[in-house]
Amino acid sequence: MREGEATAVLRRLAAGRADRLTHVETVPARPGRTGEWPRWVPPEVLDQLADAGITAPWIHQVTTAEAAYSGRHVVVATGTASGKSLGYLLPAFATLSIAQAASPHRRTASVLYLSPTKALAHDQLRAVSAYTVPGLRPTTLDGDSERTERDWARDHATYVLSNPDMLHRSVLPNHQRWARFLGCLQYVVIDECHHYRGVFGAHVAGVLRRLRRVCAQYGANPVFVCASATVAEPAVSGERLTGLPMEEVVDDGSPRGGIAFGLWEPALTSLHGENGAPVRRSATAEVADLLTDLVVSGVRTVAFVRSRRGAETVAMTAREKLAEVDPALMDQVSAYRAGYLPEERRRLESMLQTGELTGVAATNALELGIDIAGLDAVLLSGWPGTRASLWQQAGRAGRARGEALALLVARDDPLDTYLVRHPAAVFGRPVEATVFNPENPYVLGPQLCAAAQELPLTTADYDIFGSTTAGVIAQLVKQGALRERPHGWFWTRRDRAVDAIDIRSAGGKTVQIVEDQTGRLLGTVDGGSAHASVHEGAVYVHAGESYLVRTLDLEGHAAIVEPAAPDYTTFARDVTEISILATEETRGWGTAELSRGWVQVTSQVISFQRKLIATGDVLDEQPLDLPERTLRTKAVWWTMPDSAVESLALGDVPGAAHAAEHASIGLLPLFATCDRWDIGGVSTARHADTGRLTVFVYDGHPGGAGFAEHGYAAAREWLTATREAIAHCECTDGCPSCVQSPKCGNQNNPLDKGGAVALLTALLSSEA
Repeated sequence: MREGEATAVLRRLAAGRADRLTHVETVPARPGRTGEWPRWVPPEVLDQLADAGITAPWIHQVTTAEAAYSGRHVVVATGTASGKSLGYLLPAFATLSIAQAASPHRRTASVLYLSPTKALAHDQLRAVSAYTVPGLRPTTLDGDSERTERDWARDHATYVLSNPDMLHRSVLPNHQRWARFLGCLQYVVIDECHHYRGVFGAHVAGVLRRLRRVCAQYGANPVFVCASATVAEPAVSGERLTGLPMEEVVDDGSPRGGIAFGLWEPALTSLHGENGAPVRRSATAEVADLLTDLVVSGVRTVAFVRSRRGAETVAMTAREKLAEVDPALMDQVSAYRAGYLPEERRRLESMLQTGELTGVAATNALELGIDIAGLDAVLLSGWPGTRASLWQQAGRAGRARGEALALLVARDDPLDTYLVRHPAAVFGRPVEATVFNPENPYVLGPQLCAAAQELPLTTADYDIFGSTTAGVIAQLVKQGALRERPHGWFWTRRDRAVDAIDIRSAGGKTVQIVEDQTGRLLGTVDGGSAHASVHEGAVYVHAGESYLVRTLDLEGHAAIVEPAAPDYTTFARDVTEISILATEETRGWGTAELSRGWVQVTSQVISFQRKLIATGDVLDEQPLDLPERTLRTKAVWWTMPDSAVESLALGDVPGAAHAAEHASIGLLPLFATCDRWDIGGVSTARHADTGRLTVFVYDGHPGGAGFAEHGYAAAREWLTATREAIAHCECTDGCPSCVQSPKCGNQNNPLDKGGAVALLTALLSSEA
């Protein structure tokens, strides 16, 4: 779009509903800054780049390339569409070209590129394959690859584009077969490195350390290049991920078109939810309307929706509305999400790039890196979880250097409500730090078992895997998983250690979802969340289709489902208790205290509710008989003495603490890279271990994932935002936008909105 056009389109969208547009931020355009080509780039590579229209590099591309080519590990953190890829392609192309000239008949140099998604890897393959650099033989290696393709990648490819899962499950356990590729590995590129956070990030860090030690076995010491458009403390994040010292490149020399960025809050409806709370119009419905309006105006738009089902719903609704305007417009909108067949994804990506599609409703499968030139607008259905993802998604538009429009549509959620009313929290701060802990013993233990199966562990591996390695190895020996011998520690079992690790899972062994009529495997869920998501009677959604769970076999790790189309959804209810195991740090806030440390959480799913999809009305609640589960994890908690609580004259002390807990959980993702479903909470007017009113927020993963520690470090900002979110919500007694939680095990009762504000005000006043 031309200059000023994006703001005009945004104002047209708000016409007649101006109360929903709460803020417009204008991000100005910037010019580009170029540098000189490095002297070591071969002429044939420069010729190829010139043919592609690249006549001069941006300054950050030069800095990145110089660092990598000289053997220094580097992380480049510049904006979306800034051309980060040329920073690692230059040294890769130069190295492959020189190696080909020196040894034309055998492979003496190779490159491994890792991305979080198949779509991004295939997009990168298209870009790399456009060059005919000597020695460059690229291919992808992922779950879609045929056996012949995998064999060719192993035996002949010099530039392999893959993902951490494939590296973990296929390459490293069979490293002897990959010895020639790994033995000449020169560069490892980790694209979109901010994506690796939480327990997943900790597992990927373990996989990369295993890669380093296997490469060393074959005489290789590759340079690691990390890339991200949105990561705070790039060098720190890169070092935590790879275990290697990193240089950072953050001075972005690329040009950028302007962005008109709006914040949008759907209106309250006449409907009422749990305990009579008012309900806002859903972000999904609002985004479907906005997508329709933009497509009718010919504005090329991608709408990011958090769930697969939501993406399908937005696309279907928009198509129905467009049919009422002009049936010819229907085919200009489609959904795009993970779970489609490879050929379906490639076709949709091609239609986006050629402009055959005007609008698409997508999950974050389109967020990472895919170059879709010519998009004009981005709609975000709810806060995407982090500022990093926010700018990553917003950056999908305007990639042809024209002006772009971005619009964040708030969900009925405390964090979303806070953000659309406090724009400085969105636009006035840097992106979040990437939070994960590679030394979490619940992650490190399985990774060490896999490493021992690949090559016996030795004391030299302490430096690779971190300071807790010796203690974790000792525990694994006690458990019989490892056996100590004079030359190191060996894996003791006949099965593959790698098969026991799902690097995307936080709760141990996954539960398989099997359709009973056909025996078809539909998918898996994390073992830690199976009780709540695939209990008997639960509604399970896969690929836009609904299924009813008939049985959950906990011992067999399987849930049996059958196709169904109920007009309701299900929500599990649980009871939770928490005990303090060890306090690691405490600081006083007047008479109150803030602490962090180890806790044990005991929870049990006891029932589930059925709610009508159309209205949210509760149909009934049915009991469940499931065993207790225990979780040893990290938590942050605050306490207030009886005297301070009594001075507030609260009418409902448990309700005030409970409401403060819910809102605290909702706002922590603003300060740590987590989702509210990654964390949990417990509140009580008097806890047995503290003897005081206590509110806990804990990591929902064994051993913790770093979220609670981040909450402790940012406690004043976090709890201030929590208080503001509650106090500024326009409801009277509490609603999903402030103190109600969709995962509350106590039916959102008791809750005291006013009491929570008073409690948090007193707490923050004490801290001051």
